[in-house]
Amino acid sequence: MKAPTSRYVKTDDGISIGYQVFGSGPYDLLINEGWMGNIDANWDMPENVGFYEALSRQARVIAFDRRGWGISDRSSDPDQVAIEKGMDDMRAVLDAVGSERPVVFGFEAGAAVSLLFAASYPERVAALILLAPIVRSSPDEDFPWGYSPAQVAEMSSRIESQWGTPEFWDWNMTLMGVPNVPADELERWARWSRLCASPSAALAIDRAEAQIDVRALLPTIRVPTLVLLKHGDRNSPYGAAPYGAAPWVAGEIPGARFVELPGPEHWIDAKDVRAFEEIDAFVVQIQTNEADLDRYLATVLFTDIVDSTAQGAALGDRAWSDIRAKHDQIVRSNLTRFRGREIKTMGDGFLATFDGPVRGVRCAEAIAEQVQPLGIEIRAGLHTGEITLVGDDIAGIGVAIGARVGAKARPSEVLVSQTVKDLVVGSSLSFEDAGEHELKGVPDRWRLYRVKSLSES
Repeated sequence: MKAPTSRYVKTDDGISIGYQVFGSGPYDLLINEGWMGNIDANWDMPENVGFYEALSRQARVIAFDRRGWGISDRSSDPDQVAIEKGMDDMRAVLDAVGSERPVVFGFEAGAAVSLLFAASYPERVAALILLAPIVRSSPDEDFPWGYSPAQVAEMSSRIESQWGTPEFWDWNMTLMGVPNVPADELERWARWSRLCASPSAALAIDRAEAQIDVRALLPTIRVPTLVLLKHGDRNSPYGAAPYGAAPWVAGEIPGARFVELPGPEHWIDAKDVRAFEEIDAFVVQIQTNEADLDRYLATVLFTDIVDSTAQGAALGDRAWSDIRAKHDQIVRSNLTRFRGREIKTMGDGFLATFDGPVRGVRCAEAIAEQVQPLGIEIRAGLHTGEITLVGDDIAGIGVAIGARVGAKARPSEVLVSQTVKDLVVGSSLSFEDAGEHELKGVPDRWRLYRVKSLSES
């Protein structure tokens, strides 16, 4: 897979953040890296490339370097690379690529940034996937996971004396459960780390992450969450590392699911088929649930001007355009009066919805009566049923039935389905049986009813 082109976006406080977009799957997946990274140099690492390729087959992937490392603006000040700043970086990148509600993948400290973002902007997050999440860096009385002061001091010492060297990575790989790494691979990691950050920048990042504590956010998370941990992280050579808290983290987030993945390594790559299966199944379930939530019961109204083509030809473009404008004004004023929602115009008609069938019928009656002085007539049809939101439009069998009922109406007639008639029992509306009909594309035969005006009742 060819490395994508990197771009820049500026945050509200003027920091330049580098990002990439690749893949063409059906949903957006934003990757929030852990300790550090470099979105250009990441493509030189086979482990990263395999990971990216696997994800790109499932999603449109958004990768970025948070401030402080990689190709983004750097700083040696820990306050400038705090996780709160990373949240601002995320928002700027999502806005730049036009991603409204991505699935957010957070690794290590990137999980803390992701949690903070999801708690602050739940409407911007479809779901969270947290791999080896760090929610607090050091242990305390009720949190046994984390780095001891001695371990923190050792990491700082090694960054200052060995940063960007194979010796540092030989030590660090052993901590991550991958001992005896070949020398050429250690050199690749050493070069990668030099491209990620200078020693002072790496030290600032490490000191900022040592202050992480987002435990209080966990019960407030209201988006679907999947927490992943590799089996090897259960027994980290670095003692009770903070990512060992993953099962506890899942338990603290309402409705979260925890999955332990096989393998000794700390990260996941292309060979971790189980990880990608879990991610795919998780996202598919979310999409299914969201589609269910986008369905609701509504009364659908279709209106259409009778013989509009012939009338337009007889009157001429200018006169017909004027009548059409007055017709549209009458329809819209009545939709406002009866609390209808205009969905769209279709040729010479309207599609609208109502949260109550009585208002829908009364609106159709008013429109049919008020357009007659214009020398035109409409036909109208109504059905109450389940519909699905599709952006600003609606779809579903309920919409199809409403359209077919409207097509059966005669000039100045308002037809309704049996469902509408049954739901308005007790109102002042009265109906006349219009017989059984076959509705094109809709199973079974349907009994329809003509709305009787007050003068007929």
